Amino acid sequence: MIKVRFAPSPVGHLFVSGARVALVNYLYARRHGGHLLLRFDDLDQERSKPAYADAIEHDLAWLGLDWDDSFRQSDRLALYQQAAERLKQAGRLYPCFESDEELRAKYAFRQKRHQPTVYDRAMLKLTPAQRAAAEAGGKRPHWRFRLSDRALAWHDVVLGARQAKLTAVSDPVLLRADGSVSPVLASAVDDIDTGITHVIRGEDNAASTGIQIDLFAALGADPSRLCFAHLPPLAERERSRLGRRVGSLSLRSLRNDGVEACVVAASLTQSVVAGPVEPVALAQLALGFELARLSSAAARFDAADLLALNRRVLQGLDYAAVAERLPGGATETFWLAVRGCIDLLNEARGWWDVVAGTIVPPVIDGEREFLATAQDLLPAEPWDISVWATWTDALAHATGRVGEALMLPLRLALTGEEQGPELAQLLPLMGRSRAANRLQLAAA
Repeated sequence: MIKVRFAPSPVGHLFVSGARVALVNYLYARRHGGHLLLRFDDLDQERSKPAYADAIEHDLAWLGLDWDDSFRQSDRLALYQQAAERLKQAGRLYPCFESDEELRAKYAFRQKRHQPTVYDRAMLKLTPAQRAAAEAGGKRPHWRFRLSDRALAWHDVVLGARQAKLTAVSDPVLLRADGSVSPVLASAVDDIDTGITHVIRGEDNAASTGIQIDLFAALGADPSRLCFAHLPPLAERERSRLGRRVGSLSLRSLRNDGVEACVVAASLTQSVVAGPVEPVALAQLALGFELARLSSAAARFDAADLLALNRRVLQGLDYAAVAERLPGGATETFWLAVRGCIDLLNEARGWWDVVAGTIVPPVIDGEREFLATAQDLLPAEPWDISVWATWTDALAHATGRVGEALMLPLRLALTGEEQGPELAQLLPLMGRSRAANRLQLAAA
């Protein structure tokens, strides 16, 4: 069975870039009847918060994802320590007593002389007596994993042929001086223990693949059963009206802004495959999803396209689909009036203020006489959708105005905006008293 995992660190809210990795893992698992594990990499005790883990679960569920199992690495510390002990016994973990200052000095020395800055493995030459003396002096070692002296080659589903010469890589620290386990070791142990078959993650993790393959083998597993797929970074054309760079957009902020979950899922899927992706149910997206279709080019997740797609989706939503998310008191008539003119669902609140609340329109220079006439000619209530045509016909006859000269001052006075939903639909919702007051304010 195909087994994949999404492994966020609960140190903050889930960003779009992480959501894309989660979505690709989900689609691939569901496409092949596989198993999706949600693993929280929460070994950083200072920054990791249970509340963030809960928020990530909520955000994933909002996006439409589910998973088959989940756990937190903080509950599996004994398992990681056992693996470290096995590596020590096999001679693959060795103690190092250099301080951070000493390591930085070594790095600077070699860099200054244009020498490779790989760790020099000086501590492998440490004698038992020297180690005992260091420990007697109060020093506590960190433990490095001795990488194999070989070159590795593998095929990345997205990036293609890859290789790593391990002699050109510093031996990684797997146990810190305080006894805490590094994420590299914990991840390898978990992948082996849970039978992960495909590691699908961001390209920023690709450089560590050689180390993980070597560590996988040292722990007694077969690295050839692992398939790697690294997703390219997200790119954008320009800063959008969402006010943040795409990479730093969180699912929570998109949801709060009023972006529909199906739109986010479609946009994220389109960022890794060729061709357009429609906003449909995730089960339908999964039907034809294949890792082999993923592109190695920088992925475009354009906020302008996201908003355009969200507008199209909102236009097709009936009142029942949004009623609970609209401002209190908003009616089906209101929703049908505004749904074709908003990019984000939260923009409906502004239009509800227009028809049911209090807004202060701008004073429109040079239009006092026209607006006064408009106020005088307001028909008596009750009003229905025909009142707009009745009123503007009378106003056109009285003033001789037509087109934009007639419509624009009225729209500005009544809504405070130059564009928006059809006033024929808004005016009956607004009512005569509110309309008359705004015409008076705009003429002041």
